[in-house]
Amino acid sequence: MRKFSFSLAAIMIILITGLSSCAAIGGIFKAGIWTGVIGIALVVFLIIFLISRSSK
Repeated sequence: MRKFSFSLAAIMIILITGLSSCAAIGGIFKAGIWTGVIGIALVVFLIIFLISRSSK
């Protein structure tokens, strides 16, 4: 019984995480494609910036 409840909890966590990411992507497209493009570009730039700063 304990294994069943653990696997059920794991499946629920995966579903909740997946649904929230789908909602975020849906929100980006509702706001407009250019908002999404700019947001993604800013995130990529921030990641590259942080990687370059940590390598120094």
